[in-house]
Amino acid sequence: MSDTAKSNKTGHLWLITAVALGTLLNPLNTTMISVAFSRLQEEFHVTYASISWLIATYYVASAVAQPVMGKVGDLFGRKKIFMLGLALITVSSMLAPLSTSFGWLMTFRVIQAIGSSALFPNGMGIIRSVITTNQARALSVMSVFSSTSAALGPSLGGFLIQYSDWPSIFLINFPFIVVSFVLALRMMPKDAPRKQAGAGSLDITGIVFFTALIFSWLFFFLSFKSGVNWLLLLLSLVLSVGFYWYEAKRKQPFIDVLFLKRNVDVCFVYLQFILVNIVFYSIMFGIPSYLQQVRHYNGQEVGLIMLSISGFGILVTPLVGRWIDRSGSRTPLLVGTLFVVAGTSMLLTIHDSSTAVWIFICLSVLGISNGFQNLGLQTALYSYVTTAETGIASGMFMTSRFMGTILSSSLLGTVFSTQITTAHFHSLIIGCVIISVLMLLLSLRMFLRARSGTEQVQS
Repeated sequence: MSDTAKSNKTGHLWLITAVALGTLLNPLNTTMISVAFSRLQEEFHVTYASISWLIATYYVASAVAQPVMGKVGDLFGRKKIFMLGLALITVSSMLAPLSTSFGWLMTFRVIQAIGSSALFPNGMGIIRSVITTNQARALSVMSVFSSTSAALGPSLGGFLIQYSDWPSIFLINFPFIVVSFVLALRMMPKDAPRKQAGAGSLDITGIVFFTALIFSWLFFFLSFKSGVNWLLLLLSLVLSVGFYWYEAKRKQPFIDVLFLKRNVDVCFVYLQFILVNIVFYSIMFGIPSYLQQVRHYNGQEVGLIMLSISGFGILVTPLVGRWIDRSGSRTPLLVGTLFVVAGTSMLLTIHDSSTAVWIFICLSVLGISNGFQNLGLQTALYSYVTTAETGIASGMFMTSRFMGTILSSSLLGTVFSTQITTAHFHSLIIGCVIISVLMLLLSLRMFLRARSGTEQVQS
């Protein structure tokens, strides 16, 4: 290997590190706070239903900000917006520990979500433009940091809560921010001159429309704890139809609904990814609260138990990547879904006398499934779209992830609205088992269509 090739390889490695450490901040901060719920309820005198809004607002902000920040990066420069994202996380992480009320804490979390949402789309855009060979390897690394890393949140948060207090969950961001900032400043290429953006380049109306639509459905699902709110259901359906009608007529829509209409198989991938994230985040937030408030484990113990999901997920991901390279994503995805069904079903065996070891084993099965799902669905998605459609497909893939997380917060808010008991915990898991079975049916559909050769995979 020549000196130039070695230099390029080293530069690419540092570039991937800069983007990966920045990208890590969004999934890590979505779940790291889960172990602090009990402390936050005590600190701000709020119920678990109120805490669920701390989750939901972060998800809504991320779902809207991810595609917006990607578009803004295209217009004004990806490096600039990446740096702006790090700056917003810095400000929010400094101010959140000083929050005098729950409302202020929620506000700073929203700012944090917007800042961290700027990092993935712009970082990936820079990587794809700089690294033109072996992109699959870079994508697999980014998959670990953008999705699988979320499973590390409760473990890290548990240790921080045990030896410090909830403000440390925000302060721990600074080492990641500093290293990512320094590496990005040095390793990211300067933004090329941009053409003057047109007034209609950003679909502001579509963004507002989409935000209202998300909140409408969120309020509807949260209403389940007191009965179905038919008025909210009607409003949500009207907004959904109206949003589709409006976006279908836009030349530069916020969400390309016509792309979804043309790609039915892609829609099924998004649907399955939504279901994956409902189950994953319901467990990532539900289990720590149950272990702390019902089983009375401390933060460190909860962190060690939750390490089963992150540890096995990170361990399995590269192995799954090799399997997918050899045989495609359909069979590994089907196997991964079977692990989800098995893992959620095993959680129904957990009772007041269950040992920490048994809980760890149950969660380990789900950790294994996590290694299959994220990479398997992302690979399946790219097999259905052309190279030119990769950008929009990736952006909507991340949006579907946040749709799932939003729905998980609704499920948690409904089940744990009044109190957390073993019976409530089992209700949550029964919901996850049902969703897991739906995921299995979708995986079977994909597998059988691939076997029969009826799917139309684009090149």
